Amino acid sequence: MGASLELFNAEGPASVSTHRIAAELGISPGNLHYHFKNKALIIDRLFRRFEAQLSSSLEASASVTALDDLWLTLHLTFETVDAYRFVFRDIDYVLRGSPGLEASAKALTATGLAASKAGFGSLAKANVLTVSEAAIELLALQTVFAMTCWHSFNRLASRGQGRHGGSALGAYYCLSLLEPYVVGEARDYLNYLRAKYLR
Repeated sequence: MGASLELFNAEGPASVSTHRIAAELGISPGNLHYHFKNKALIIDRLFRRFEAQLSSSLEASASVTALDDLWLTLHLTFETVDAYRFVFRDIDYVLRGSPGLEASAKALTATGLAASKAGFGSLAKANVLTVSEAAIELLALQTVFAMTCWHSFNRLASRGQGRHGGSALGAYYCLSLLEPYVVGEARDYLNYLRAKYLR
């Protein structure tokens, strides 16, 4: 799985054949075929791993009550998206080849929206944010939009990844979305967290 993931991330699954994966592993195509009848099954296995890891981070984000908690869950979320970046970056190809994954992909997006909304709501109840329900909806949408589209945008914008890498820039962007709504001492702490990504 590791070799397939590296190749898919680097070159895109459309450009990687099972023969290429077998060669990378140093095994015969027949040996690989014994375990995975086709490339779609490899993609399916990797997607399920991605789904499990991302769901864990998203579920944690639903119950944040402090900026530290939010920062950690955002960082873990974007690290997971980065580790399996071919999934969202090449989602059209992934779903064309494995249409059975579409329901899971939609459910994962819905989980992200619900978890983000719940997390921002929890921060508002903890008096970390002063924000309306409408703004919470928009923050959740922007956060999940960034999560799903970050690598495509980063590539087209030719943005440098900096010392912390592209996934960290995604977390930085999402933290920055909170600036108009953070109140009191939390504003200074938000600026501190954001500055960590710019060093």
